[in-house]
Amino acid sequence: MFAIPNGGQRSITTASKLKKEGVKAGVPDLHLPVARGTYNSLFIEMKAGKNRATAHQLKMMELLSEAGNLCVICYGAKEAIKATQSYLSL
Repeated sequence: MFAIPNGGQRSITTASKLKKEGVKAGVPDLHLPVARGTYNSLFIEMKAGKNRATAHQLKMMELLSEAGNLCVICYGAKEAIKATQSYLSL
């Protein structure tokens, strides 16, 4: 599993450079590139408190799901660990 560091505040120069390198808005925070069951991989969007997924995030998760991946939103590490364990047991 690895993190996808798309979020956070960046300077305009850095944001422009990352966009040219292929960074896409809405990509979930974590990716487990391991196939299980009928899924190609697992993507996890991490949230905290009352934060909710943005329209970009929901659209990207929809596209990733249509491509055969499981996408979930988790609130905290415990939920993410549980989702990962559940996925790996498929």
